[in-house]
Amino acid sequence: MEAQVIAFLILCPFALAFVYAAVHEIRRYKSEGRATYGLVYNEETGTTHVTGIAEGEEGYDPESYDPNDYSDPDISDGSDDDRSRDTSK
Repeated sequence: MEAQVIAFLILCPFALAFVYAAVHEIRRYKSEGRATYGLVYNEETGTTHVTGIAEGEEGYDPESYDPNDYSDPDISDGSDDDRSRDTSK
């Protein structure tokens, strides 16, 4: 196979995904108008993701994030596993 055909076959899925996203965004823009995108913090999982932000809301500011405020639901104080590991008692 020629190098140009291989390059075309590799790049074709990315080009199609780009065209699909552009068409989807143009259709959304025509129906809903201008959108504001930004970083949003999910308090349940402690993660952030980019999404559309409502008109009255503000985006997530990474500078104001304090990792000590997040409490992981998988980590609990005084669980049975923690007690079994403590051999000093």
